[in-house]
Amino acid sequence: MSSLFDPKHVRRAFSRAASSYHAAAVLQQEVAKRLLESLDYLEDRQPQVVLDVGSGPAHATAAMKKRWPKAQVIALDLALPMLAEAKKQAGWWRPFSRVCADARALPLADNSVDVIYSNLCLQWVEDLPAVFAGFRRVLKPNGLLVCSTFAHDTLVELRQAFAQADDTSHVSHFVQIAQFGDALMMAGFRDPVLDRDMFTLTYDDLPTLMRELKAIGATNAMHSRRHTLTGRSRFAAARDAYEPMRRADGKLPSSWEVVYAHAWAPAPGAPIREQGQDVASVPLSAIPIRRKTQE
Repeated sequence: MSSLFDPKHVRRAFSRAASSYHAAAVLQQEVAKRLLESLDYLEDRQPQVVLDVGSGPAHATAAMKKRWPKAQVIALDLALPMLAEAKKQAGWWRPFSRVCADARALPLADNSVDVIYSNLCLQWVEDLPAVFAGFRRVLKPNGLLVCSTFAHDTLVELRQAFAQADDTSHVSHFVQIAQFGDALMMAGFRDPVLDRDMFTLTYDDLPTLMRELKAIGATNAMHSRRHTLTGRSRFAAARDAYEPMRRADGKLPSSWEVVYAHAWAPAPGAPIREQGQDVASVPLSAIPIRRKTQE
């Protein structure tokens, strides 16, 4: 069965956007700032290992290294050019590690991380329960996960406008807030708390919005997307369909629904969960081994 998203397209899009990302990603920086405030839930705990999943150019990674200078802080991203940009944030005065890897297959040991921070990365992941299971695997017992994602009503105006142009999806699929919370529970996280913000950005015209989406790598990553250029007639039809949404101030609106979540890895000894079901996890040392005596 084919997957919803094309990971190779996601990697290419963010690789191309690496140099332009920070300047264009104003909303992402605001969400990052709000998500960093969730780290206060740790109170006085001093983490030893902190992982930033989908770090991009790693401004949040650098902020966490500044907050916890004695911790090992790791920036992990799918796009190698993003990590090249991240190197600029990791000077000798606040060094952190950089790892090129997929959020769906974290190359870290079990129970090795105290805090996972992931800002606006998970909207490119189809199987959220599996990714959260991976997060739980690498988190230490009682470790903290703070994350955010774009949700269902993101770019709803753009989706509606292109729906007037043709039957092909031009906007990526975004998860419902309830699905996000359910995925955390299915992976066995405890005490999840979700919050929601709705941001409205405005643009002079449709081409300006499309250029910004390209600059931040937020292009349509669905396998079902049109693999040829959007023709002039289809683009003109979408532009005309967007025009009635123009606001009183003359700007075109663009909605961005953001979901924030924080949750805790379970206490030691809690069973691993797969697809919402408990899977027994017993250390080998606890299993009695009966050895046969050779006659």
